[in-house]
Amino acid sequence: MSRSLVLFAVLGAAAFAQKPYSPAKTPWGDPDLQGVWPGTDMIGTPMERPRNFGTRNILTDEEYAQRQARAQNQSNIDSQETVNDVTRCDPNRGGLGNTPTTCSNGVSIGPPLYWDDRGKPNRQASFVVDPPDGRIPQLTAAAQKLQSDRAAARTARPCSTQAGGCHDSWEDESLWDRCITRGVTGSIVPNTYNQGNQIIQTPGYVILRNEMIHETRVIPVGGGPHAPSSIRTWMGDSRGRWEGNALVVETTNLNGRDVIAGTAVSDEIRLIERFTRTDLNTLEYRLTIDDPKTWIKPWTISFPLRRDSNYTLYEYACHEGNYYMRNALSGARKAEQK
Repeated sequence: MSRSLVLFAVLGAAAFAQKPYSPAKTPWGDPDLQGVWPGTDMIGTPMERPRNFGTRNILTDEEYAQRQARAQNQSNIDSQETVNDVTRCDPNRGGLGNTPTTCSNGVSIGPPLYWDDRGKPNRQASFVVDPPDGRIPQLTAAAQKLQSDRAAARTARPCSTQAGGCHDSWEDESLWDRCITRGVTGSIVPNTYNQGNQIIQTPGYVILRNEMIHETRVIPVGGGPHAPSSIRTWMGDSRGRWEGNALVVETTNLNGRDVIAGTAVSDEIRLIERFTRTDLNTLEYRLTIDDPKTWIKPWTISFPLRRDSNYTLYEYACHEGNYYMRNALSGARKAEQK
């Protein structure tokens, strides 16, 4: 075979390998994204990338081996019949809310370690993919001042020195503790448990179900304006459109009371999601967070979701079993009487 034919064969094979996946179509002609797409496998992937990685978002063999070793260590801890206080109270391994301070009396906060779902070791260094260094952008000057003022107000309260923090009213508890919502972002970004996601399509609509606090968004696709700006909700107003085989969903009209990556957002926040099937069982999820009042520039996270037809989305019966709220507030009142 001549050199030119060999080169043609190699280039042709490469072009064929890089050809974008073309998903099946629904009966009305839209790309078919339907199915159950849990994010459980990605639990444990850091939101931000270590600074020394720079623009590299793929682990080396050595770094991947370290992540595998940590996962095996966690699995060994989860499978123990009893877990000592040192392990349970380690904030890196001890589960929701456990720290050496809050565990000082031997009482663990949050569920047993084995209640949390564990992801599978993967080579993605961080969820943040833009900026290229995988770091969340700086806060605006106004957001920094607001954050500082809120921190000062918290520390000025006498209850802030208590190990469990302040529980003067329900407003001291997080939106998650109050069973309200984890927001658009918190409902789908993999962490802890109940990471099921389901997509259902009908002509003109895409329905996205999140197992985490049972959120359901009914998203009109193919035109139509957002709701008036006077209408504000926890999950905002989502509108979809197709860009090739990708579903692009823009969400506005959020009420500005959500928290993303530990930072309170403003009511000007705009979220742009992209759902793209890259093969039969993989859905790439990409989310751009644009809040000019909070961060100096937009930033983007991305991760794959794997289809699992055997996954069951369970009811997140949060209010019905939320003993935490009653116990936290009543316990604080008892502590005040001492």
